[in-house]
Amino acid sequence: MVFKAVAGVLAVGAVGLSGVVAIAGDPLLDCLSTNNELRITGCSELIERPDLPAKQRSMALGLRALAYSVKGEFERALGDYDEAIRIAPDSPVTLNNRAWTYFKLGRSAEGKHDVARALELGPPTPYVLDTRAHIRQALGDVSAALSDYELAIRYGGRRIVRLYQCGLRSQGLYGGRIDGIYSPTVKRALEICVANRGCDPLPDDEECRPTVS
Repeated sequence: MVFKAVAGVLAVGAVGLSGVVAIAGDPLLDCLSTNNELRITGCSELIERPDLPAKQRSMALGLRALAYSVKGEFERALGDYDEAIRIAPDSPVTLNNRAWTYFKLGRSAEGKHDVARALELGPPTPYVLDTRAHIRQALGDVSAALSDYELAIRYGGRRIVRLYQCGLRSQGLYGGRIDGIYSPTVKRALEICVANRGCDPLPDDEECRPTVS
């Protein structure tokens, strides 16, 4: 899920690259940018540095992969995530993001190990739980998927509920307020969505952003 990746990867990336001194015009600033084109350019410059420490190279790869994902270039993102995880195999954020990329590529089964490992390495987050929910839904495990969506709500609170409300409304399953309250009406809409492998309870990236930001 791209929205959770943005929140998670940028925070971790900023820490992971903190050993590189940023100055005006330095590619580090671009690599940490929320502008995808700048991020790709800046991270690419960092990755090409032969003296870049391995941990920071992995972070730069993960951030560039995130930018590719946001642009819908999931095959390119997957290559970067593969290399980032080869360098630093125990990053829950990167593992989760690769699992999400597998899901977006229609290869959900290949993401099961990554999301399980991400949950082993760190405390549960709504982002990882939502990824696992999507994977389980895609694989037809309706009960487990619904359980994970509700766990994501438990950990993520009103912001996650509002996102699901937006997504369920776009699917024509929910017509109520976008208020972040997990009501029986929202629950029923989510249950209907989860039973359909082609239904996504998340909104498109731009949809409802002012409401949930």
